[in-house]
Amino acid sequence: MIIALAAIASAIFMGINIGGNNAAAAMGAAYGARARTKRQAVILIAVFSLLGAILSGEDVIRTLGEGIVPGNTITLVAAIIATSAAAISLFIGNVLKVPISASQSAVGAIVGIGIFYGILDIQLLSKIVGWWIATPVLAFVLAYLSGKYIHPRLVVWLVEHESEAQIRSTIKKLLIVSGCYVAYSAGANNAANAVGPLVGAGFMEPGTGAIVGGLALGIGAILIGGRILETVGTEIAEICTIRAIFIEVIAAIIVHSASIAGIPVALGQLVPAAIIGIGCANKGFATMNNKTVRRIVVMWVTSPLLAGLLAYSAIRLVYL
Repeated sequence: MIIALAAIASAIFMGINIGGNNAAAAMGAAYGARARTKRQAVILIAVFSLLGAILSGEDVIRTLGEGIVPGNTITLVAAIIATSAAAISLFIGNVLKVPISASQSAVGAIVGIGIFYGILDIQLLSKIVGWWIATPVLAFVLAYLSGKYIHPRLVVWLVEHESEAQIRSTIKKLLIVSGCYVAYSAGANNAANAVGPLVGAGFMEPGTGAIVGGLALGIGAILIGGRILETVGTEIAEICTIRAIFIEVIAAIIVHSASIAGIPVALGQLVPAAIIGIGCANKGFATMNNKTVRRIVVMWVTSPLLAGLLAYSAIRLVYL
């Protein structure tokens, strides 16, 4: 009974930290453009991340639960350790107001467990790491090209063909659609990070895990999401409403594609990468020297290593 309660608590703690970090980061662009208030952002995250987790989250849950380390290898205690280690890594990011990757922390913790058992699917792990490298670069490039070439032309076209009232109405509608989509994608990909190891240990079914993870993400966004919204929205680059739409759509498409492929990717990296890209298109590559950007990059590198080290050390203490 105590172990079962610990498992549920670890999943909820992880989910809350994901919601406060990665899911909140998803809304940072629109918040920075002052197109969405904190209240509106966290409500969108809470509702649509739950829907994304329930409707599209099971494939990534299976990858984290049974793919990297065979599911019949992970005990419930090991699953609790992996989830808790990843949650601690994310919690540190939330305290420091830095968006980091829930997926990388979760995978890092599972790898720590796998190293202890001496069992890892290196081929799948390499595939996941390949996505981690490629997706932020893709987000940066797409956002840079959008900011450099599509955004100016779109603005000119709107001014020439639409009234000011029509432009505002169109942008408002597009922001609603892009916000719902990016929150949905966040839930589809990130719920797995909260419950994957517990599903792999046989403690809960993927469908149940999606509901638990999605609810925890929503709670985390409401309780602590505002801190990361400030960092992503206001401390990386200046953003206007149209650029915010580009950023959200680019990040959502990439994350949704990864979810369909069953790959946990770093939403906490994609949105900042897209913001940096569109900021570079607007003000040049001096954006890359931003102090906040450097702080984020350092945490991106250290968070999975910290999660893996914590998980490996903890399971050694338990079983040796």
